[in-house]
Amino acid sequence: MSSSSRLDDGPTGSRGIALATWGLFVGLALLMMAGGLFSTLLGVRSEQIGLPTVVSSLISAAYYVGFLAGSVLTLRGLRAVGHIRVYAALASLLAAAIVAVGITDDASAWIFLRLVTGLCFAGLYVVAESWLNDLADNDRRGRLLAVYGVITIAFYGVGQVSVSLFNPLLVTGFAVAAVVTSLAVAPVALSEAAIAPRIDTATPISLRELSKIVPTGVYSCFLVGIAHGAISGMAAVYATRVHLGLVGLFVALPSIGSVVLQWPISSTSDEIDRRAVGVVASLCSAGAAGLMLLDSPHKPMAFLLFTLVGGFSYPLYSVSGAYTNDWIEPEHLNGAAAQLVKMYGLGAIAGPILAGAAMGLIGPTGFPWALLVMHLVIAGFFFYRFLTWRAPLAKRPWSEVSLPARAFYVPATIVHVGRRGVSRRRARRDQ
Repeated sequence: MSSSSRLDDGPTGSRGIALATWGLFVGLALLMMAGGLFSTLLGVRSEQIGLPTVVSSLISAAYYVGFLAGSVLTLRGLRAVGHIRVYAALASLLAAAIVAVGITDDASAWIFLRLVTGLCFAGLYVVAESWLNDLADNDRRGRLLAVYGVITIAFYGVGQVSVSLFNPLLVTGFAVAAVVTSLAVAPVALSEAAIAPRIDTATPISLRELSKIVPTGVYSCFLVGIAHGAISGMAAVYATRVHLGLVGLFVALPSIGSVVLQWPISSTSDEIDRRAVGVVASLCSAGAAGLMLLDSPHKPMAFLLFTLVGGFSYPLYSVSGAYTNDWIEPEHLNGAAAQLVKMYGLGAIAGPILAGAAMGLIGPTGFPWALLVMHLVIAGFFFYRFLTWRAPLAKRPWSEVSLPARAFYVPATIVHVGRRGVSRRRARRDQ
């Protein structure tokens, strides 16, 4: 069963997909706004009450432990009651957990409640991504996931910036985040045009089986999760440690960068080998993180560089997800979405712990050092996979390649030439 045949029973064309997804996207926008406000309030509050770095990193890691559990449990819920009911239940539980965090300063309670919020967000991501992948074919998947990425990251950034409106030591900000979370249920539940995927056509796929089919997508999601866990989990701690006055703005900078670069990077991956795009984007993130080490974090250049770190890094999850779904059967889309979220969550558990350990060893500069190393590892993995599985660099003639793809074409060609050079040296050595 091909992607095109699947679309015959559902929305076709840009207008049909827009009508089928507007409720989901509006609901996700509200959820991410609440999530951005909540996570930043918690990060700043943990610093203001004097929690040690190790405790702050454990709170961040607990979110991703819950994230991992949510990726497993949600798939069972989807098979039992469907996408819309699972979405509503998770949003309701999330709102309750957010309020509960605001009414206590107990670190052990925060760790547990952060785990609950991670479970809820992971489940919501599985619902959204399996829903969207069911609507898209391979030619449009990168672009549709780019819209998803822009909406989620942009509104997460809006929530982060709005932290300046609230006192983190009071419950008010947490209550507002809970109210916005509750409102996110309405557009999904009431949209007449929303067509959730049919549950009876979904077939589970194990992580081992998915790893055999698409090792590039599975393991790149794990590595990307490490980097993103470090960025989202420790940015507020870093900004507070170096005494930045605009903590809310600083932690929102990666989201702002992603809003600008998500669409060109993800759409480029529809036209150029997604692995080459992954190499270039992760190297750009690593370069920006490295330059952060050369100047004061209080200067505007540091803000710009951190924007670029997130701008090039956050689209990598969409690239990895799109690459994975290029290679699997439509009936495995729900299962694959859950497994990718699981791998991302596994990586993201380690991210804040590794970044926190680096900051504990060498001080605040351990944060950009960690981001530099993490993105170099991602680039190295994409390049390794580029060497092991050959495919044409461009997926369509040059005359049909879009402007963003042409901008990526030169560095991607350098990666491609590097692969050919390595292959030739191997051939001569084998002779």
